[in-house]
Amino acid sequence: MARRTGRLIANLTDLLAYEAELDQETCGISLADDDETRLAAQGAHDPTPTPYFVLEELLAHVPFDENTHLLDVGCGTGRVLAYFLRAGFAGNATGIELDPQLAAFASSWAKGHSRIRVLCGSVLDADLSPYNAFYLFNPFDQGILQQFIEALELQVTKPCTVVHMSDNGDTWRYVGRAGWTELASGSFSTYRNQRGYQIRVYDHPQHYTVWRFEP
Repeated sequence: MARRTGRLIANLTDLLAYEAELDQETCGISLADDDETRLAAQGAHDPTPTPYFVLEELLAHVPFDENTHLLDVGCGTGRVLAYFLRAGFAGNATGIELDPQLAAFASSWAKGHSRIRVLCGSVLDADLSPYNAFYLFNPFDQGILQQFIEALELQVTKPCTVVHMSDNGDTWRYVGRAGWTELASGSFSTYRNQRGYQIRVYDHPQHYTVWRFEP
């Protein structure tokens, strides 16, 4: 992965510190979260903010314009919303988070920005029709993912882009379904600094797939 800063990032500690600085510049607080989920019994996975350098590549697949409304499914502390602001994307972005404490945290810094908002609750109870872009970073168990995909197919009324990243092999849930087209795929495990040195970010590769759904 190419470098995203002129400063030398020598190790993972440096990278995390740099990410925290970007958080501070964007929303006034660090969005790092190493806690385990409190809602595993409900199928939720541990909240893990996506690194900025990963979001730079993944969200480049979303054709943002004034009509785009992105939904970050399982937004945690709101890193995707922060990147949306930093990147200067057109449109709007919403995060939805099952954990009330995390949703309150994300809402606390997002409330001052008119084009982003945070909802607390299950995405299975949400109205998906306003959105035409979705981002998921392994937010829940595969059974819930199946229900989410089915809900999306029933509710969206216009073509949408879905970016899904996970180390759990979730891609097959989309394969072979009517209306779905794969646009891109790949994986992340390291960050390459400006000297070409690979810094391991993930213990296991995080595979991603970008989909287009035509209702």
